[in-house]
Amino acid sequence: MSSLDELYRQVILDHYRNPRRRGTLSGPHVHAEGLNPSCGDEFAIDLQVEDGVITDARIQGQGCSISQASGSMMTDVVVDKTISEARDLTATFKLMMGIDEGEDPLDPERPGAVLGDLEALQGVRKFPVRIKCANLPWTTLTDALDEAEG
Repeated sequence: MSSLDELYRQVILDHYRNPRRRGTLSGPHVHAEGLNPSCGDEFAIDLQVEDGVITDARIQGQGCSISQASGSMMTDVVVDKTISEARDLTATFKLMMGIDEGEDPLDPERPGAVLGDLEALQGVRKFPVRIKCANLPWTTLTDALDEAEG
């Protein structure tokens, strides 16, 4: 295992063992839930959105390290973003994971969003069955964003 792969593995394990923004929100917020029936991963998100900006997020759920770490990392990058920016991050993540086709979002020549710790999940592409695990929080986020705009 290369030192970069080891670093990425450690980032994923850290987010799995110490998830950021775990819990629920009180007060006005939107809520969405997702399930990966093929493996049983469950994920839920609460978003507080004020004037089109995600001001807070909380996650709940259970499942594999990939799905739970992806959700933890996701909340780190979407808080303080507009709904549009969060949708752009979702699109960038899907490009990185090979879910959607397009330019490599990690190409240093490509302008756009920086994924931060989420880049640690790029190795999941080597295991197609696990891509759904990494994507579950993002599809759930999309549902929450749709509700916030609706």
